[in-house]
Amino acid sequence: MSRLRLLVLLVLLCLVLFASSLLVGPAAVGPGASLQALVRDDGGPLTLVMREIRLPRALLGLMVGLSLGLSGAALQGYLRNPLAEPGVIGVSAGAALGAVIALQTGFAATFALALPLAALTAALVSVLLILGLAGTGGTIPLILAGVAISALASALTSLVLNLSPNPFAANDIVFWLMGSLADRSFAHVAIALPVMALGWIALATLGRGLEALTLGEDAAVSRGIDLKRLRFMLVLGVAAAVGASTAVAGAIGFVGLVVPHVLRPLVGARPGRLLPAAALGGAALVLAADIAVRLILPGRDLKLGVLMALVGAPIFLHLVWRSRREP
Repeated sequence: MSRLRLLVLLVLLCLVLFASSLLVGPAAVGPGASLQALVRDDGGPLTLVMREIRLPRALLGLMVGLSLGLSGAALQGYLRNPLAEPGVIGVSAGAALGAVIALQTGFAATFALALPLAALTAALVSVLLILGLAGTGGTIPLILAGVAISALASALTSLVLNLSPNPFAANDIVFWLMGSLADRSFAHVAIALPVMALGWIALATLGRGLEALTLGEDAAVSRGIDLKRLRFMLVLGVAAAVGASTAVAGAIGFVGLVVPHVLRPLVGARPGRLLPAAALGGAALVLAADIAVRLILPGRDLKLGVLMALVGAPIFLHLVWRSRREP
């Protein structure tokens, strides 16, 4: 399949799923009436549902999926390891810790955006620590720093849960960590979009460098690639995209791991070409999963992160098994 045809198909798939996300919900309303309420403001409850509940949810699904898919493809290309995923540099764990602290201390109850702001701040602190620990070293120090920060943030998150005297706060923390796009508003879109856009721009510039890295670091340097700048842009892009995603949607795994695996053979295993394909594929996957959680158990609030783990893990195991059987 040609690269252009693949991208066109992925764009069409995202558009179909985005429209479906707008039309799927507990209210038994036809597509025509739903779209009319979205376009025309008649002041009725359906307009409120479409504009203030379904539209921001669909936009966040698109944004979060794009961020996770793009980040996963970039990390796998830089580390030259198909098992790499956005959590490898510890930003998502740091953002989760910030959100957990905001919930436990009651800061999240002070105003609507307190939780995502705390998560973004913690993600920024994690990035600074990772860059400080990794120094000017190569790939290995970056991975070790990310693993260390991720382990520390996860341990502190568990400690907060363990010592929480408030069962209601602990319950909120557990449910938030499962990941979800429910009950999000345009305020969440507004706070996440600028940060995500910064990450998208940074990661979109890495195509040439990632292509050169497939031949090794020495070959990349001989082709004029500044590895220090490449690594900085990678960490900045992943931190912004994944940190903002975790801040508004909680922990959603397997997107950045599985999507590049599925699409890599379709782009000739070229990291530069994989970036836009993985971004669109991630957006389509998250939108599809978010539609599924509303259809499978509409009355039980099935969490998006739980469904992604239940679906993503078997898919990934199948890919690993298939790769074992290939010569």
